[in-house]
Parts: sequence; structure tokens; C-alpha cells
Amino acid sequence: MSQKTYEARKFKLIQFYRKFRRLPTYEELAELYGVKSKGSLHKYVQKFVDEDLIVKSEGGKLIPTTKLYGLRVLGSVQAGFPTVAEEELVDTMSLDEYLIANPDATYMLTVSGDSMIDAGIVEGDMVIVDRSKTPKPGDIVVANVDGEWTLKYFMDRSGKIFLRAANKKYPDIHPQDELTIGGVVISVIRKY
Repeated sequence: MSQKTYEARKFKLIQFYRKFRRLPTYEELAELYGVKSKGSLHKYVQKFVDEDLIVKSEGGKLIPTTKLYGLRVLGSVQAGFPTVAEEELVDTMSLDEYLIANPDATYMLTVSGDSMIDAGIVEGDMVIVDRSKTPKPGDIVVANVDGEWTLKYFMDRSGKIFLRAANKKYPDIHPQDELTIGGVVISVIRKY
């Protein structure tokens, strides 16, 4: 297989992944590449594995690596006075690896409402929540208070736990019966 053919196959794999947010099945891969021979398909897959674009599970399922879906890090940008900058590929990184330390205990939620606007969290933002973290006073948490879920600051005043909004028009929430913490917010994602 020529390098040009391999690069074209790799490009199609990346396009498929970006479009469908998953890797193709072996059948879809054969159709994508227009091959009928399992041997040819095996060569492509093995080359992708060798290049660390994908890995195979014990059952043979194809799993993407950060090399397949990571973003290029091109350097830094000045947020103060403008400076001369040259584009330079510094690294490739997966946002998952950058933002999430404990994937098995982490989930995302879409924010609705305006109670956390003074914390910079607005309606439509996504929050990444780690349920394995123990909240400390001042952490932003997802909490179930008396049967209702909310996003607020976790507060402790002389051993009395309560929740506080980041918007002065909302009062503090003191649980009447039950307070369950669903996790600590570790990141906020906003699309412009």
C-alpha cells in the first residue's frame, strides 16, 4: 500500500469519526474504502493501530485514541497588548484528557436558568461534573435538595450545610429534609 493511499484511507477514517462521533464497523470500513478483501481491510486497520490512531478491544472492537480526535495546540495567544505570534504546532491534545481526570465518575449537564450568572455560568452552558470529588465550601455543586436538582455554591456555616446562588435575586437554600450532592463542577463549556 502506498503512503498516498494510506493517507487517503486515514483521512476518510477521520472524516467518518468527526461526522458520526464513532468509528465505523468493519462492514462500514470495507464500504468506505471500497474493498471486499478482509486481508486488505486488516492491513489498513493494523496500520492505524501501529500509528496509534485506534486500538482494538479484546473483542476486536475498534476504539479511537486521542491521536484520532485530538485538537492541535498551536502555542499561546496574548490577552493583553498585541504581540507578534507565529503558528507552531506544540502538541495535540484531547479535551477529554485535559478536562477530565476521572472519566468513570464524570458526566455533563446543560445549564438552564440564571442563578449562577455571577459565577460566569449562563443558560445553555454545559458543566462537567465529577461525582467522585468531595465538595468543599465554595465549590459549585449539582445537588438534590428535598427532591429538586439544582446547580449552586456549596456552603458551610458552623457545620450547617446550605446552597447559595451566584445571583443576588435568589435566596440561600437550606434543606428541610434532604441534601444529596451529585458531584462537583470541574469545568464549564460554552459555544459561541
